[in-house]
Amino acid sequence: MDLMSHCSSFLLPCIPQSSEDKKTYALILLNQPLPKFTPLLWNHAKLCLCADGGANRVFDEMPLLLPQQDPLLVRNRYKPDVIKGDMDSIRTEVKDFYANLGSQIVDESQDQDTTDLHKCISFIQDATPNVDKSDLCILVAGALGGRFDHEIGNINVLCKFSDIRIVLISDDCLIQLLPRTHRHEINILSSVEGPHCGLIPIATASAKATTSGLQWDLDDTEMKFGGLISTSNIVREEKITVQSDSDLLWTISIQKPT
Repeated sequence: MDLMSHCSSFLLPCIPQSSEDKKTYALILLNQPLPKFTPLLWNHAKLCLCADGGANRVFDEMPLLLPQQDPLLVRNRYKPDVIKGDMDSIRTEVKDFYANLGSQIVDESQDQDTTDLHKCISFIQDATPNVDKSDLCILVAGALGGRFDHEIGNINVLCKFSDIRIVLISDDCLIQLLPRTHRHEINILSSVEGPHCGLIPIATASAKATTSGLQWDLDDTEMKFGGLISTSNIVREEKITVQSDSDLLWTISIQKPT
């Protein structure tokens, strides 16, 4: 399987499928190792942002992901549109390199109340005022792994921007919020994702959660920390449905390309 096919399950819901499709797909790179399919995510994005030290990752690791190509040409081609954050992690030579290529550098070191991911999503909102939030999809690479408090901070951002489809993605899994305001249908590409998955109540307990298509479906089931949560579940059908009276996190494993 090639990498394009491997990425298709989480790319297709975001990428415009016709000239009339108004979907806007943005990519944010955080300061964690880049997933192997980052170049493909980048190539399909309308807007690419690095959150502070995420620029170091693009500078250092993107040439390693494309070893057959000249490193300088790779760095010139994969130039972030915007680098935004409190600028406590980005190296000076990296910031200067991308600034000379025309990347917009947005220093928000005065704001210590929001994370760099939060800052980047706010920038995307401001940069796309005419895009309906239902047509906006944001993929975030580097949000998982590393320090646990950083991971929790990134998940908290999903809750703060619950009206935008934001997907946290790594080489191993993806995570997104399923707001309680909707009945959700999730299409599964079994050659790429699964079978392991989970549904986790966030912020408040779920008194009633109902699913179809899983090995262990929920039927008006109460879920809460300290009680039952649906981890280590298994996808059994190509379409999963989820309805809950509280917000849930959906996570599913990503298979390694062969």
